Amino acid sequence: MIDGLGLEDAYSATLDRIKGQGGEGARLGLAALMWISHSERPLKSDELCHALAVELGSPNLDTDAVPPIGTLLACCQGLVAVDGEASTVRLIHFTLQEYLRAHPELLATAHAKVAETCLSYLNSRQVKALSATPSPDLQDTPFLEYSSLYWGMHAKRDLSDSAKLLALGLFGDYNSHISTKILLQEQNIRGVDVDKFSGFSGLHCVSFFGIIEIVASMVEMEGCDINQMDFTGSTPLHWAAWNGHERVVKILLGRDDINPDKPDVYGQTPLCWASGGGHEGVVKILLGRNDVDPEGPGECGQTPLCWASRNGHEGVVKILLGRNDVDPEGPGECGQTPLCWASRNGYEGVVKILLRRDDVDPEKSDEYGQTPLYWASENGHEGVVKILLGRDGVNPNKPNRYGQTPLFGAAQDGHERVVKILLGREGVNPNKPDNRGQTPLYCAAWTGHAGVVEMLLRRDDVSPEKPDVYGQTPLFGAASNGHEIVVEVLLGRDDVNPDKPNKYGQTPLFGAAWDGHEGVVKILLGHDDVNPDKPDKLGRTPLWWAAKSGNTGVVALLQPLASATSSAS
Repeated sequence: MIDGLGLEDAYSATLDRIKGQGGEGARLGLAALMWISHSERPLKSDELCHALAVELGSPNLDTDAVPPIGTLLACCQGLVAVDGEASTVRLIHFTLQEYLRAHPELLATAHAKVAETCLSYLNSRQVKALSATPSPDLQDTPFLEYSSLYWGMHAKRDLSDSAKLLALGLFGDYNSHISTKILLQEQNIRGVDVDKFSGFSGLHCVSFFGIIEIVASMVEMEGCDINQMDFTGSTPLHWAAWNGHERVVKILLGRDDINPDKPDVYGQTPLCWASGGGHEGVVKILLGRNDVDPEGPGECGQTPLCWASRNGHEGVVKILLGRNDVDPEGPGECGQTPLCWASRNGYEGVVKILLRRDDVDPEKSDEYGQTPLYWASENGHEGVVKILLGRDGVNPNKPNRYGQTPLFGAAQDGHERVVKILLGREGVNPNKPDNRGQTPLYCAAWTGHAGVVEMLLRRDDVSPEKPDVYGQTPLFGAASNGHEIVVEVLLGRDDVNPDKPNKYGQTPLFGAAWDGHEGVVKILLGHDDVNPDKPDKLGRTPLWWAAKSGNTGVVALLQPLASATSSAS
């Protein structure tokens, strides 16, 4: 709430002064307050100044009408400031935002006016002349990005007749309009070339934004192709489903010729999109149709349940599991079940829902032999790990097809709390190597996770010297990757040989020298047991390797030692 009547009176008085300027000063001051208090994101100063220069409905942009930011601030009578670092405009205090919300009559129909301004800008001759491919320099049109991305959000909140006409005018050539490319680039659509954004029509756009009134008008127009696919293979129904616009979905489904189960280029149906987005209302509407497959697989065979589970949407998961025709273990990408996806991404609520089902196997692995417990462990989801380990029949030591156990996955990514949980379980072998002979300790040392290394070394059943199939020890891995702390931890053990060679005769010093890790080289050279001139099986020394790879700092450390050895001999 606003702090007392004092502030409210002060804001009221300042607004009276803004209005009292009359003419252009009053217009600019009030318009600036309207934009800043209703924008979808903070506006940069040049964006705001260009927005205030737009004449509604005019086919031309008058750059001479763009007010200087100094003039604009003066017109706002101290209620607006510019953040220097970000160059964004803001209200002087959060209580001013509260005051304006409490007095909506001061800035009536703000969203409708903002939408009209954005659309007038997009319909201007200068903007229409911009080519979408290749991307033009937008320095002269700083308001283009905001108007392209957000006009629809403002229009959805309050659509005037003028904004509706301006939108329909924009759609006359929307497929090649620069604003279409800007909008689609913002969606980060994977695996498609946004420069080839053909097929994204006006109906796609208003379905994306959820502008009910325009959708209703356009579906009644002669020649409207309700199933038209854009460059991603998506129909207007896909976009409405993805963004959860229930009323738009209902309007589109009202057409007799609509295909509500049409897949896009990835095989994803509107139900997949709605499930992945967690839009329960849309999911219920689509499932109410007899011509919608609740199991229809999307990308890589992922079902709507997989999409809901991987994104943690508990409500949608419950809706889908409430149907008899939905398989709770239907595998998706690489054979990952819904439980795998929920475990992989750490969604404890979804994991609990799925595990309440008698027909869900908590041990079912994907194509790579990775169980839900492995996925949860590798990604450090402590809560999910505890839930799964609380189930009878879950093997905490079960390896994947590469021989890697859940402990291995947790150790290589440095998830100390998960490592601690797994080490507390009976049946977990902390020294179990994978198919390449790499143990959890080896992987933790190789990736530099000192905390996990120390935890594993406290175990009597962990060998600090166990090599992989190439004869490389945990120390070799840590040295080769420059992990100084891990190197020091390992060298603090009496049972670690700092000069132990791999199968090629290369010692930890070789690995550090080759990759230029000067700090590790210094640590190793501080040990009497390290021979700095020891050759590998091909007769090459650490100095030779350092010189070969151009690591001059290491060469400087090793050169005097090599010279001393040569002189002594």
